[in-house]
Amino acid sequence: MFDRLTERLTTTFKKLSGGAGLTEAQVDEGLKEIRRSLLEADVHFRVAREVCDKIREKALGQKVWEKLSPGQQVVQIFHDELVEVLGGAEQQPPKFDGKAPVVVLIAGLQGSGKTTFCAKLALYLSKKLKKTVGILPADCARPAAKEQLLILAKRIGVPAYDSPIEKGAVEVARQGLAWAQKEYFDVLIVDTAGRQQIDTELMDELGQVEALLAPQEKFLVLDSMIGSQGLDVAKTFHEKVKLTGLILAKLDGDSRGGVALSARSVTGVPICFAGLGEKPEDLEAFHPSRMAQRILGMGDVMTLIEKAKESISEEDAMQSAEKMFGGSFTLDDFKDHLRRIQSMGPLEGIMKMIPGMGQAMKQMQGMEPEKEFKRIEAMINSMTKEERRNHGVLNGSRRMRIAQGSGTTVAEINRFIKQFVETQKMMKQFGKMGLGGKAKSMAKMMKNRGGGGFPPGF
Repeated sequence: MFDRLTERLTTTFKKLSGGAGLTEAQVDEGLKEIRRSLLEADVHFRVAREVCDKIREKALGQKVWEKLSPGQQVVQIFHDELVEVLGGAEQQPPKFDGKAPVVVLIAGLQGSGKTTFCAKLALYLSKKLKKTVGILPADCARPAAKEQLLILAKRIGVPAYDSPIEKGAVEVARQGLAWAQKEYFDVLIVDTAGRQQIDTELMDELGQVEALLAPQEKFLVLDSMIGSQGLDVAKTFHEKVKLTGLILAKLDGDSRGGVALSARSVTGVPICFAGLGEKPEDLEAFHPSRMAQRILGMGDVMTLIEKAKESISEEDAMQSAEKMFGGSFTLDDFKDHLRRIQSMGPLEGIMKMIPGMGQAMKQMQGMEPEKEFKRIEAMINSMTKEERRNHGVLNGSRRMRIAQGSGTTVAEINRFIKQFVETQKMMKQFGKMGLGGKAKSMAKMMKNRGGGGFPPGF
């Protein structure tokens, strides 16, 4: 989503170089480009102005920190301001603790991704926070919403109430709350009708449902592609039910990012979650500092580690490290690693979390990581067990058979095996240097700190 903004900002920061300090002319020229970049990304004009004013105040006359160029110092200052605009470094995701059932009211405009978010949140709470969750379809204006939610709930294995939507939202809310209390759910997620902020009748209904349920959390789902006008929507909803959080849906789309950079500052309501895909598991808790790093092309190592933790256990990581650094890493092991990486989410998104990879990917335009992974997996699947355990037996006739079975060419097989052998040799050399032991020690340290398992590939 932030690709264009990141590219513009990177170009701007590169222009600021040399000297022992930041001159007023350098700062003003850089801020002109920064302001233009923010406005093009559909950031609210007041937010863009405030950010630039604060950067100018902090940058002018400052001595460049040791080992930092003027451009790097502006990046650091801009990063700090972005974090504040997005909510502050201390902001933490809601924990949904309290007297059960904790009611979570979900509101939003029609087509914002509200119903899908209900399922995503239910999966997040049950899987990551170990909560027992119930879903209440309370959108009585669109019968298909109830059916959609019941299907999604069944898919993720979370109970959903068969709401009598013909009786109206208030009665559905009353029955749903009684159901959640009877079933002893920790959390009850309530999907309300999609509406327009000018729809007085539906807004009044939302207020009645909110008064009956007394929800602890009241989230507004905003389509990231709506632009800065979404802030007016947020204000209207906030006036009606006093929102506790904003949800940014469709952050994986073609939006320019303006809502993400403006919502917290303009409304005063924190951003709690971000939707990054269509699947139920494509939901992340919102961390201002991590989002600021992504915007500036710095990657997002912490989120990458958390995703890795879900994909690979510490025990598996230790075994992989022993194989890789001990020189016994086979093509079967390599295939397992590819699958683990794919299970972490869309490959393009995963690669962008690695510092520096965002820029490197621009030089690889035309290559599709998912197709490349499938092609490699097809090659390995076309091998026998003996060939996967010992690639040294792959003579000319075997490689011809593998190429025919995988829909590739012998040249592609040769290139892949050569790359695999080179990687295997490099890992074995690292093992002799003692890095294998460091890898296993790091895996243990990650577990003890609660920071996640070892990233795939180690």
